[in-house]
Amino acid sequence: MTAILTPAPPLPADEVLLGGEWKPGRGEVLTPTDPATGRALGTIHAASVEQVDEAVRRGIAAAHDAGWRGLLPHERARYLTRVAALIDRDADSLAALQTANTGKTLAETRALVSSAAGTFRYVAAALETLEEAVTPSRGAYLTMTAHEPIGVVGAITPWNSPIASEAQKLAPALAAGNAVILKPAEWTPLIALALGRLVEEAGLPPGLLSVLPGRGSVIGESIVRHPLVGKVSFTGGTATGRAIGRIAADKIMPVTLELGGKSPTIVFADADIEHALAGVMFGIFSSSGQSCIAGSRLFVQRPVYDGFVAQLVARTRRLRVGPGTDPTTQVAPLVSTAHRDRVARYVDLARSEGARVLCGGTAPDGPEFADGAYYLPTVLAGLDNQARTCQEEIFGPVVVVLPFDTEDDLVAGANDTAYGLACGIWSQDYKRIWRVAHAIDAGTVWVNTYKQFSASTPFSGAKESGLGTEKGREGIRSYTRQKSIYLGLNDTPLPWANP
Repeated sequence: MTAILTPAPPLPADEVLLGGEWKPGRGEVLTPTDPATGRALGTIHAASVEQVDEAVRRGIAAAHDAGWRGLLPHERARYLTRVAALIDRDADSLAALQTANTGKTLAETRALVSSAAGTFRYVAAALETLEEAVTPSRGAYLTMTAHEPIGVVGAITPWNSPIASEAQKLAPALAAGNAVILKPAEWTPLIALALGRLVEEAGLPPGLLSVLPGRGSVIGESIVRHPLVGKVSFTGGTATGRAIGRIAADKIMPVTLELGGKSPTIVFADADIEHALAGVMFGIFSSSGQSCIAGSRLFVQRPVYDGFVAQLVARTRRLRVGPGTDPTTQVAPLVSTAHRDRVARYVDLARSEGARVLCGGTAPDGPEFADGAYYLPTVLAGLDNQARTCQEEIFGPVVVVLPFDTEDDLVAGANDTAYGLACGIWSQDYKRIWRVAHAIDAGTVWVNTYKQFSASTPFSGAKESGLGTEKGREGIRSYTRQKSIYLGLNDTPLPWANP
């Protein structure tokens, strides 16, 4: 591997966006690092709990201001379109900043930046054509439904795909007419702060967006518990999602929770092997496995199991591990050494459970890797689906391969997990595909492809993978309250009150 020297991207100023004003954060000091080198990128002061309250109160005022609340949908859409154009304008610097803070390859961060711009653009277009409904009347009245903003929404985003995750929450929440308090992950706050400046540049009325970095247990919890926050949208771990759900239950507050996964990818004996190999590898090893929908359990039908696994291992060994700034890199460092060590402990657990490590299973050797959070892409075999390694989310470049015989065996094994986020099926038999796609407990099923997304297509999870829907037109509606309106058409007074 050759070290790639690139100029450091400009870092956002050490300020938080507080209801339309950039101010010094009054919380603890955060130190974002470059996962490829372990070097600190700078310091960012987190927001304080008091600043959360100030941001929420400014958001309430902004959301209820007639200058925003009274805008027609196509007028709000103009702001979103401007944000999309500004993201496109600054795409290179945003991608470089994200690579520096997350370790991801530039190819991936460029795609995430493009996705963010596309999300704002799609939501603007969808908002232009979003319709209310006139419902069938059952009396002397006209009935219709209207969707109104909630008020202030808390958006809590993860560290693995910043900017795309932020856009997925910000765009529909703003489109629906809300103010948003954005809390990025404490490891990766830089891209959210940069995005905040672009939203401000787009002319969004002051107070509608706050960006408050900090720890989830401090700033995140303060946002969720605040009595004036009317909804929370969270992407992250299932344990945190449960904690948010408990608070939401006490507040009677709606939530959207996009949580963990242990997604099955399934290779039937009749699959196109070349397509399946490429899809399986992309599904687990792209993003260095740091993806909620990573295909981390691989079920292969027994007649092709040995040959498929042998080819998978051979090709996995050839994957290029390196810094995200190297254009030849396929597997970049994990987000931090702490997370890399967590992944390594899971592989050690797999060994103790009886797994055979077919490739990987360690950090790469060499001085060029010594200071970074690198881990080799890993293939494990020999485990039963009940093993912890097969049941718990590892969130790294680790896949467990499991043979299966019949379709019934496959469905039972694939569904034998607490999660239900995604699934991949590789087969040429469309009748079988149809049966299995419907039989698997998952919010998204990919057939002869994997890890493809569309801003127009709803995304959700089953079981412990979450609640609610993101993306698509339904994603905008999820940030509204539905109201029914009855218009009386009767010519005489209601008979009950007549003398």
